[in-house]
Amino acid sequence: MTPSRGYTLLDADGRPYRSPTPGRYGGHRRGKIYGRLDCPSALRALAHGAYRAHRVFFADESTASSAGYRPCAVCLPEPYAAWKAARDNKSQ
Repeated sequence: MTPSRGYTLLDADGRPYRSPTPGRYGGHRRGKIYGRLDCPSALRALAHGAYRAHRVFFADESTASSAGYRPCAVCLPEPYAAWKAARDNKSQ
């Protein structure tokens, strides 16, 4: 998408909105995962073509998390570890 037309991002409720600036994080709608735009795992999936149809974008990590997405274990290992620990503590 070109900057003159804007970018479609998801808000904290998972609803799309138009933004004049691109998102800083990308996500996968079906897997409910978000990560950096340069994530090696996401770039591999995009290269295979199966990922693109379900790609979403977020302005920041807190918005992605609020929308119900979890951090990527590959490109965001510290936030992923914290997310996993919190999830494991809830199930005990």
